[in-house]
Amino acid sequence: MDFDLSDEQKMLADQARGLLAERTPFDRLRTLIDSGAEWDEPLWRELGQMGFLGANIPQEFGGLGMSELDLGVIGQELGRVNAAVPFFSSIVLAADAIRLAGTTAQKVEWLPRLASGEAIACFASAEGPGPLLGQGVVLAEGKLAGTKHPVADAGIATLAVVQVGDGLALVRLDQPGVTRTRLDSFDQLRAHYRIDFADAVAEPLPGSGVLARLLDRAAVQAAFEAVGGSEACLAMGRDYAMGRQMFGRPLAGYQAIKHKLADVAVAIELAKSNAYFAGWAAECAADDLPGAAAAARLTAIKAFEMAARENLQVHGGIGYTFEANCHFYYRRERMLAVIVGNRGYWADRLLNAQPGAQGQAHSTEKAA
Repeated sequence: MDFDLSDEQKMLADQARGLLAERTPFDRLRTLIDSGAEWDEPLWRELGQMGFLGANIPQEFGGLGMSELDLGVIGQELGRVNAAVPFFSSIVLAADAIRLAGTTAQKVEWLPRLASGEAIACFASAEGPGPLLGQGVVLAEGKLAGTKHPVADAGIATLAVVQVGDGLALVRLDQPGVTRTRLDSFDQLRAHYRIDFADAVAEPLPGSGVLARLLDRAAVQAAFEAVGGSEACLAMGRDYAMGRQMFGRPLAGYQAIKHKLADVAVAIELAKSNAYFAGWAAECAADDLPGAAAAARLTAIKAFEMAARENLQVHGGIGYTFEANCHFYYRRERMLAVIVGNRGYWADRLLNAQPGAQGQAHSTEKAA
């Protein structure tokens, strides 16, 4: 299998990279944090105008109908600049959930608005520490009650896709019966909330058995974002090491630094290969998607963790300051490692995806 991008995908990557490099300098990220902003609204609007938000939404619903790999290319470039936009929440999770499980009426109402960026959606699955269970809310007679937390981007969203047991439901957030409380977040560029539902009006997404497939596809896209962030950390660490003088010679000339960066490069290449394969599996709905998605997720978590930490180490003490740029990626890496299931969850998924392992229980939390 060819693990390289097509010429069209490379052009898409260049287009996204050029736009994002111009619109998201690090000083812009600091300004957003200092101002208390929850997102980069002008950038989001421009992404919608460029069609990036509708990449994997069908053309009949206002999107471009592109492939999972195309969406991954965009996500990789967003991860490279650590863009402060709700792309993962609104497009990767919520829009895909509606596309996979929604009725025609639900798709007509929401997908064009999500593709243009007019509406923003969040994905409410987590219920505090622990696995994705969906037991903290109850849906009865069209009313939803319970709590979800933390929920990324809930403060700027007009719609939530809520996990209810093994199913999903749509809830408008601008109605009585919905209370949003902002939480402290380690990732300062993405606000997280607690959402309390008190008999809020909700619409079930009728598609059955879609949750596992949605999470597999989200894991693939999270891997692409992590690869982009990892590559940015590697480049940042390399450039600093080449310019920093230690005892009369460049820091990059020391073997220990070379080995650190080489190990990161190897981890990134493995994660990238797994992400490309998993993207193909998601696009083709291949039988090995669960295993491919889990492998991509796990290797991407490892690569981004290595890259973010070694970038800090190469920079030394200055790397831990707000004035340096390392912390943007370290914070995102820590949050991305637990979104849509942590390392232990996906290790279990990988083991259960192996031939003959279906239905077996594995405990890998300690190993993770």
